Amino acid sequence: MPVYEYKALDRSGKSCKGLIDADSESKARSKLRSSGKYPISMRESLSKTKSSKKRGILGGSLFERIKSDEIHIITRQLATLIGAGIPLINALASLIDQSSNPALKRILAQIRDSVNEGSSLTNALSQHPKLFSNIYINMVRSGEASGSLDIVLERLADFGENQKALQAKLKAALVYPIFMAVIGTGILVFLISYIVPNITRVFIDMERVLPLPTRILIFASDGLRHYWWLGLLLILGLVVLVRLFLAREYGRRVWDRIKLSFPITGSVNRKIILARFASTLGSLLNSGVPLIASLQIVSSLVNNRLIAEVIEEAIEKITKGKSMSSALESSVWFPPLFLQMIGVGEQSGQLEVMLDKVAQAYEREVESAIMGMTALIEPIMISAMGAAVGFVVLSILLPIFEMNQMV
Repeated sequence: MPVYEYKALDRSGKSCKGLIDADSESKARSKLRSSGKYPISMRESLSKTKSSKKRGILGGSLFERIKSDEIHIITRQLATLIGAGIPLINALASLIDQSSNPALKRILAQIRDSVNEGSSLTNALSQHPKLFSNIYINMVRSGEASGSLDIVLERLADFGENQKALQAKLKAALVYPIFMAVIGTGILVFLISYIVPNITRVFIDMERVLPLPTRILIFASDGLRHYWWLGLLLILGLVVLVRLFLAREYGRRVWDRIKLSFPITGSVNRKIILARFASTLGSLLNSGVPLIASLQIVSSLVNNRLIAEVIEEAIEKITKGKSMSSALESSVWFPPLFLQMIGVGEQSGQLEVMLDKVAQAYEREVESAIMGMTALIEPIMISAMGAAVGFVVLSILLPIFEMNQMV
C-alpha cells in the first residue's frame, strides 16, 4: 500500500505533518479528514516516486536501509512508552516523530495505521517479516495476550542487543586473522609475479641445470603470470559447484555435519548453537510462549539441519509426556552438562532462569574459545608466511651458492 507524506491543519488550526498509508491520494485525504485533520499538501513517499528510483540507482536505497540496531532501539523506546502508560497508538506516533530514517518512518506509519484500524500489534508487525523475525512476532503476541507487552518488548530489546554484541565479538576476533591472510597472500603474489621473474631471468640465461626449489619457483611464477585467468576460472567453477552441492538437501546436511565436527571450529560452532538455543528458548518461555511453540521457533533459528532435526524429534517426545532433558539426551550434539542443567530447571520449575544461566555460560565459553582460536591461528599464519618467504629466498640463493662454488 502506498505511503503519503502530508502537511495538515488540526481542528485548532495548528500545523502538523506525518505519514499515512492509503490506496490512493484521495483516500488518504479522506482518511485525514475523518481523523480531524485538513490536508494542505500531500505527496507520495519518496521510496515510491520516480525521483526516488533514480536516487536508488545512485545508492539512495543504501542510506534508507533499516539496521537491526534501529529495531532494537525502537523496541526499547516502545517498551518505555507503554510502561509509562502511554497508549499504543500515541507511542507509535512518538516513535515516528523521533525516527530519522525515512524507511523506518514509513514502516512505523503503516504499523500505526494498522493498529488504529483495529488490528493487533502482532498482525501489524507480521506484515513486515523482513524486519521482524518469527521470534519477535511470537513474543509480542504472548505479551499482548498476557497484558505484559512492555516487559516482553524490554526482553526483546535485551535479547536482540545481546545477540548483536555476540556477533560483533566474533567478527572483531576474526578481523585480524583475515587481514593478515589477505595481506600475506597479496605480498606472495606480488613477489612471485613481479620480483621473482626479474631475478630468476639471470639463472635461466646461464643454461645450467637449476636446483629443484628454483625450478619449482620459476614454474609457479610463469604459471601465475601467464595462466592467472585459468586459476580464476577454476576458483569460480569450484564456487559454483559448491553452491550447487549446498543447494541440495544432502549437500546441506553434509555441510552442517562438517561445521559441527570440524577440528577446533566445530567445537566453537556447537557452543554458538547451544548459546543461541538456550537464550532464544529462555526468552520465549519468559514471555509466556508455550514450550512446544517455543521449540518450533528455535528449530528454525539454529541454522543447522542436524540440530533442527534433533529438536523436532524432541518435540514429538515431549508431546508424548517426556521431559525436555530426556527428549534431547539421545543426541550427541547436546552435552551431558547442558542437559543436566535443563533437567534441574525442569525439576525446580525455573526452566527459564536456568536457560538464561546456560546461555550466559556458553556465551562466555564462545568468547574464550574464539580468543583461543585466534591466538592459535596467528602463529600458524606467521609460520606459514615465514615458510613461504623462506622457500622463495632459498630458491633464489641456491643457484648463487652453486655459482660461488664454481668460481
